[in-house]
Amino acid sequence: MANNIEVKELLDAGVHFGHLTRRWDPNMAPYIYMERNGIHIINLYKTAAKIEESCEALKKIAASGRKILFVATKKQAKEIVAEKAAKANQPFITERWPGGMLTNFVTIRKAIKKMATIDRMKKDGTFMTLSKKERLQVDRLRAKLEKNLGSIVDMTRLPGALFIVDITREHIAVKEAQKLNIPIFAMVDTNSDPRQVDYIIPANDDASKSIDKVMTHVSDAIIEGLSERKTAKDNKDAEVKAAKEAKAEASKVEAAPAAEATPATEETKAE
Repeated sequence: MANNIEVKELLDAGVHFGHLTRRWDPNMAPYIYMERNGIHIINLYKTAAKIEESCEALKKIAASGRKILFVATKKQAKEIVAEKAAKANQPFITERWPGGMLTNFVTIRKAIKKMATIDRMKKDGTFMTLSKKERLQVDRLRAKLEKNLGSIVDMTRLPGALFIVDITREHIAVKEAQKLNIPIFAMVDTNSDPRQVDYIIPANDDASKSIDKVMTHVSDAIIEGLSERKTAKDNKDAEVKAAKEAKAEASKVEAAPAAEATPATEETKAE
């Protein structure tokens, strides 16, 4: 797919613009093409290859049925990541990263269940039995939980991988994933240490066009993986159904000769 990822498209989206040379991380040297006007320029041929590698791995994870958690809390990335993750039916964090999101997942699940409890209270009328002050407090709690955790309601277990935009900003998420050996995919700019990431995509992680371009490739790969999973499941269901029908048909065939043989035996006796 590196051939399918046009370097010109990446160039037009500004994916090649790194940070100021004085703010660089030396470990990003293999992915830097040159320096221009005090800014590092990222090698887009390597970016295209890394996008290909990451997309293949993400497609396999999606096809296995595991979730990929997207993390991007910076202003220019929030809406883009939320849109692409939702399109691929994956959980995402675009507000403040909840400490212990991964390492203390049980507590996070309790908070999510609290949201469900409040919703049930509103449906069965229990909510209206509370005082006005209590209802206001419960509503505020529900709104806060929705803002921070609403996008991960369906994530019932730890994700199969994390996709992060700006690992320097999301360093807590990186540390938690590393502690639990959860694979990390990330857009890494020239000011970050790529050694913290399992699958690096060297790219400008500040410009919305750059983020959108990379996220489009990533979300498309995940959707493709989900589609393959659905096709495999449908084929398996069809095979099971066909096997059951064949078994039922075989039973009918076996029963038929026995039914026909009975009158013939009686006729023989009469003779």
